[in-house]
Amino acid sequence: MAKKETSSDQLIAHIIKGIEEVKGNDIDILDLREIENTVCDYFIICNGTSNTQVNAIVNSIQKTVSKNLKDKPWHVEGSENAEWVLIDYVNVVVHVFQKHIREFYDIESLWGDAKITSIETSY
Repeated sequence: MAKKETSSDQLIAHIIKGIEEVKGNDIDILDLREIENTVCDYFIICNGTSNTQVNAIVNSIQKTVSKNLKDKPWHVEGSENAEWVLIDYVNVVVHVFQKHIREFYDIESLWGDAKITSIETSY
């Protein structure tokens, strides 16, 4: 069965919408397209305040993307302890952290060459 192509921009918009619906915090988009040898085009990073909220963010992203784009993640990892959940949509990889875990790993500085766009939230 041929898979319908989904533009990264549409996917990112629906991922952001899914994060915002359950009040995910500190949303950043890292554009990795200008960096050589990357595994994807974009990282989307956000955090929740507890493992319950992290799981709610992950579920909301999957539900929103599935409903609007009929797309499922290629792989999801980390849901068991919900401290750092990775959702892999191939060209876009979403990292949902608990705040202290995000601060510890500091992915934004590891990918310091990436263009970072911070999403302002109104909650």
